[in-house]
Amino acid sequence: MAQEREQFKGRRAFIFAAVGSAIGLGNIWRFPYVAYENGGGAFIIPYLVALLTAGIPLLFLDYAIGHKFRASSPLAYRRLGGATEAIGWWHVGICFVIAVYYAVVIAWAVRYTGFSINQAWGDDPGGFFGGDFLQQSGEFTLGGSWVPAVGIPLIIIWLFALVVHRLGVQDGIARLSQIFIPVLVVIFVVMVIQGLRQPGAMLGLDALFTPEWGALTNPGVWIAAYGQIFFSLSVGFGIMITYSSYLKRRSNLTGSGLVVAFSNSGFEILAGIGVFAALGFMAQASGVGVADVAESGIGLAFIAFPAIISTMPGGSLFGVLFFLSLVLAGITSLVSIVQVVLAGVEDKLGWSRTKSVLIAGGLMAVVSVALFPTTTGLNLLDVVDNFANNFGIVGAALVSVIVIGWGLRKLPELAAHVNSVSSFKLGRTWFVLLGVVTPLVLGYMFISEVVTRIRDGYGEMPAGYVGVFGWGVAIGLIVIAVGVSLIPWRRGVVEDEPVLVEGGEPR
Repeated sequence: MAQEREQFKGRRAFIFAAVGSAIGLGNIWRFPYVAYENGGGAFIIPYLVALLTAGIPLLFLDYAIGHKFRASSPLAYRRLGGATEAIGWWHVGICFVIAVYYAVVIAWAVRYTGFSINQAWGDDPGGFFGGDFLQQSGEFTLGGSWVPAVGIPLIIIWLFALVVHRLGVQDGIARLSQIFIPVLVVIFVVMVIQGLRQPGAMLGLDALFTPEWGALTNPGVWIAAYGQIFFSLSVGFGIMITYSSYLKRRSNLTGSGLVVAFSNSGFEILAGIGVFAALGFMAQASGVGVADVAESGIGLAFIAFPAIISTMPGGSLFGVLFFLSLVLAGITSLVSIVQVVLAGVEDKLGWSRTKSVLIAGGLMAVVSVALFPTTTGLNLLDVVDNFANNFGIVGAALVSVIVIGWGLRKLPELAAHVNSVSSFKLGRTWFVLLGVVTPLVLGYMFISEVVTRIRDGYGEMPAGYVGVFGWGVAIGLIVIAVGVSLIPWRRGVVEDEPVLVEGGEPR
């Protein structure tokens, strides 16, 4: 008898869930700086080229695999071609690792939403973040004292995420996204308006959007554009495969994909306006250039922005809006990452949603709460994040497109499936982009990162520490993925075609 599988009630629910996954912390704190560093307004050209020639084609590939084989990433790849199952488990491992540290950053944002009200960081946001708040010892070890200021909100984040997953794909994930994403957009628009009203805002926008056309001749700028697209669209590591497996049989895959892709990019540009309006204000207030205050990632969110909030008229409101937007964007992305793990476990072991949430989800929560809200947690988060992204996501995507396009030669079969249900048809151009352009770009990114890390190490971190928690994690995920793929499936699962049901608990 065919197994029951949940599904989204409609295309709208799926789009909100997919947009919620794509719009995450990186859209807010990574894109603006990457654009600024790589030609400003001129960066929009390689960014759009990367979106059209690699991001959207890879997104369609994920949709095709998930929707055709109607399964988690490991089972979908098993049905695609037996030996490729390890790629699916690689996706599961990557998502497990990302989830356990990604939730920590959301917990920071929760605390900073409250800190913004009375500007608790005082006159030294940098010292407050690493010292008073995170209590970092600076040691490169595993463990250290537990920090309740981070650990308690982290526990709440995990409890919330697991409750959402227990409610299911439609009543949990889709409903969360349908609430959080509109609220996020409204909050961010208000924040942008607040930022644009500040003196110096135009200075920041000029810095961001003034084109440096000479940058277009720099190959590094184009690689940066492709890298931003890969990391921001949630492609290549199982999320969109998993989400598309819950779509109804007659679903417009390419139409939905275009909506998701351009919604994600639109939000990134909106984020760039908001972030650089604030940086322009800070530059003018400090009497320095925008280049002297522009940062990316954790430094932008938890050090530069608190400094801006402290000097900006109405800064408390701006701060609450900014950090609340990080919380909302982070949670919708976190639930999508966790879903990849839960779906893989459910398919392999036949567990119910309740059991997978309690055991697999609970394990992720325990690892997260035990390792990262500690006095040595920031260094661990830093190195694991870098290697999980640059060697995990990029490596898995590279192997996937090569195996599917050149090894199994499945692109025509997958295109035929997409074309049978979609308005925008895939053809020879899609084959060339996925078979040639995407592998070349991903291959260059992967090889150059490997060479750089072997030659230069990772920042000031000891080689032994990077070897264990950087290279060790990256290589370990591959070994584990291959090992798990050798475990036999339950009888009939690989051949079985699931019955999709709206709502309820699967199996």
